[in-house]
Amino acid sequence: MLHDKKIAVVMPAYRAEKTLEECFRAIPHDVVDDVLLVDDASDDATLAVADRLGIRSHRHPRNRGYGGNQKTCYALALQSDADIVVMLHPDYQYDPRLITPMAGMIASGVYDVVLGSRILGNTALAGGMPLYKYVFNRVLTLVQNVLVGAKLSEYHTGYRAFSRRVLETLPLAANSNDFVFDNQMLVQALAFGMRIGEVSCPTKYFPEASQISFVRSLRYGFGVLRTSLVYRLWKWKLVHPDFLSARADLRLASASEGGA
Repeated sequence: MLHDKKIAVVMPAYRAEKTLEECFRAIPHDVVDDVLLVDDASDDATLAVADRLGIRSHRHPRNRGYGGNQKTCYALALQSDADIVVMLHPDYQYDPRLITPMAGMIASGVYDVVLGSRILGNTALAGGMPLYKYVFNRVLTLVQNVLVGAKLSEYHTGYRAFSRRVLETLPLAANSNDFVFDNQMLVQALAFGMRIGEVSCPTKYFPEASQISFVRSLRYGFGVLRTSLVYRLWKWKLVHPDFLSARADLRLASASEGGA
C-alpha cells in the first residue's frame, strides 16, 4: 500500500513461461498488495509457472487478443477492490521496480494515469529497440500530439498505472481487443480529462521479450492514426463513437466481458 491505497499489478500474459518468474521476483512486494495474471490461452507453461509462484491467475479458454486480455485484467482488479492498478508485461521488458514511483504519483493525488516512457531519458535505442520501431514511435507520437492536443513523449508504452476512478469511468468495453486498445485507452483518458504523468523507463529487447511483427506494427500504426482522427472529429462534434461515449453500459464495471 501507498497512502492507504491498495495496489494491484495485472499481468496480461501470452507465452510468458520463460520470463515470468524473473519479472515477478523483481516486483516490489513490500508495496504491491495483489498480483493478478491473465493468461490468453497460451500453449506453453505460463499458468504452471504462475501457480508455482503463487500468482493469482485466470485463463481465457480461447485467445482474445492483447486488448481483450487487458479488459479481463482490469475487470478482475476492480472486483478485488484495488485503488491503483499497474499493468506490467510479464516478458520483463520493463523494470518492475518502477511500480513504486508510478503508483506513488497516483496515490499522492497528483495524477490519474502514469506512463513508463521509453523515450524520456533516451534509453530506447540503447535498450535494443529496433530503429524502425523507434522512428515509427516518434512519427506516430508527433502526429498524435498534434491531433489530440497533448504533449506526451510517447503513446505506445505497455507500462501503465491507473487510478480506480479511471478504470471505472472510461468506456473500455468499447475498445478493440487488439493492440490498438492501448492507444484508445490513452485517447479516452485525455477525452475524459484525466491527468496523465510520465516517468523515464529503461527498456530492453531480447529474444524472449514479446514483440509484434512488422506487418502487425503497420496495422497498429493505421489504427493509431484512425483513433486520433476520430478523436479530432469528436472534438468538433462531427462524430459520436462508442469508445468516446459516457454511456455507463460501456464501462467495465457494468459491461460484460467483450468488446469491439
